[in-house]
Amino acid sequence: MREYDVNEPVESREEEIQPVEMKMRMEELPMRGYDREPELKELVDYKPKKQELLREFEIRIKFLSVGCLVSVGCKDIPFRDIKEAMDYINKYVENPYEEGMKWREIFESEG
Repeated sequence: MREYDVNEPVESREEEIQPVEMKMRMEELPMRGYDREPELKELVDYKPKKQELLREFEIRIKFLSVGCLVSVGCKDIPFRDIKEAMDYINKYVENPYEEGMKWREIFESEG
């Protein structure tokens, strides 16, 4: 096996090919879609399915002498009236994405 010196010039195959031959070879190669603009897909906000959202947080209800305490994940929400608490829980179960966004805004504004 021949050892090469780093400073020794190396023969290039491109020098052997005449410019006309090079042009013909380039024309023969398929472009594979590089001659047009890339297609950009529109970014769409991901909205999880209802079942995924309902599984995200555990919901617990603790009934008190007056009203109840509803725990959703690590947040506790006190209600004076049990009917009011049930209304909010039902709204959350029906549309967890929209109701969850409302409650996140409330919690973030308080913190």
